[in-house]
Amino acid sequence: MNLDFAFERFDKIISLNDEEKGRFQELVEILEVDRKTKILNVGQICRYEFFVLSGCIRTFYYDEDLNEHTTMFAPEGWWTGNLKSFVRETPSEHFLESIEKSTLIRLNKNSLEELYILIPKFERYFRVLLQNRLLATQDRINNHLSFSADERYKKFLKAYPNLIQRVPLKHIASYLGITPTYLSRLRARR
Repeated sequence: MNLDFAFERFDKIISLNDEEKGRFQELVEILEVDRKTKILNVGQICRYEFFVLSGCIRTFYYDEDLNEHTTMFAPEGWWTGNLKSFVRETPSEHFLESIEKSTLIRLNKNSLEELYILIPKFERYFRVLLQNRLLATQDRINNHLSFSADERYKKFLKAYPNLIQRVPLKHIASYLGITPTYLSRLRARR
């Protein structure tokens, strides 16, 4: 599998030579999944971090009333997984599911630690990703607390301009914390 797309994304933060790229390829697995495939279930320990080469993955959970809550979309070029479960080796409280047929790079914890030792610049790379993930989480919390549904929808469209055609509206509504019916009204007003 050609990992040029992944290496292009890595180049935005770190620069890898051919030997380092080869080492990376030795430590990862490529996983192809069909649409609606659960790559992590609630109760499972997350053993991998995933880089999306193609497709889109969503993270979600059900509350005690069985309402679905989407917490993240990971399109091409994004890393995803359940960080809490991965780091602490505890059962996941979330599902990871492919929205589309997807091709993923899969990196387990031992391989990640080996990657840090073999290519120390990957520690910087993942630190920057973690900082970005934390900032995105803070923005998401602020958006939910400070903005109307209409404003949250506008911000979603700006942040994810091409997902609106790829992701079912019920998942977008879940991500925004509104009902699909209300999302349809917002879309009709635009």
